[in-house]
Amino acid sequence: MPKHRIVAVGGTFDHFHIGHERLISKAFEMGEFVIIGVTSDEFLRRICKQHDQEFGERVSRLIEFLKSRGFLERSRIVKLDDPFGPTIYEPSIEGIVVTEETAPRAEEANRIRKERGMGRMEIYVVEYVKSLDGLPVSSTRIRNKEIDEKGNLIKH
Repeated sequence: MPKHRIVAVGGTFDHFHIGHERLISKAFEMGEFVIIGVTSDEFLRRICKQHDQEFGERVSRLIEFLKSRGFLERSRIVKLDDPFGPTIYEPSIEGIVVTEETAPRAEEANRIRKERGMGRMEIYVVEYVKSLDGLPVSSTRIRNKEIDEKGNLIKH
């Protein structure tokens, strides 16, 4: 049974992988409805963050996953043009699901929300999924052809 009415989660979702699946699944475990922010190509260029897939391709893969799990009707996908998206202007968001890497950003969003008279979001930190070599599954490692989207090592 979800703890919150509305929960947020966000990311680039380049080379959609099992870590993304865990992150998003946790959001649906915690919230009846989930707002999923997907980083825009423009924002990624501004912050010089590497990605191979364009926004539309990343969203399409995300939608495929949501449909496969029966989550699509319980979600809204939004384009992120800044680090916070709707978390700093939608008071109805009660929780946020993040990785260890993005947890400080969620704390910062909560500080902004407090300044704006909004309630604090409960922060849920999801551990990284490890590949067979014990290192985290990541889009960078997939891009570098070290592992596949399931965390399997690629033999060279």
